[in-house]
Amino acid sequence: MIVAFSISPAAGDETGGVSEAVAEAIRVVRASGLPNETNAMFTNLEGEWDEVMAVVKQAVDAVAAVSPRVSLVLKADIRPGYTGQLTAKVERIEQALGD
Repeated sequence: MIVAFSISPAAGDETGGVSEAVAEAIRVVRASGLPNETNAMFTNLEGEWDEVMAVVKQAVDAVAAVSPRVSLVLKADIRPGYTGQLTAKVERIEQALGD
């Protein structure tokens, strides 16, 4: 499965920024060893259901350690029997575009 998720504390720092708290969540994701990528809005993570959801929970816990309230947005593509889709899905689109 692939999940695209975004975690943010309810309140930012003195400038309204949330990057320090979000960085803690990303550290958890990268330490997991699962295929992942981060963009301006979401982090994408690929693996089996239980391992992916465990990482998402750990990432939420990391943000909850610095904020009493946490927002989580999660979208999942559940396709048993397929791996490597984090890059393969993009490659198929690029091929269709002729790039």
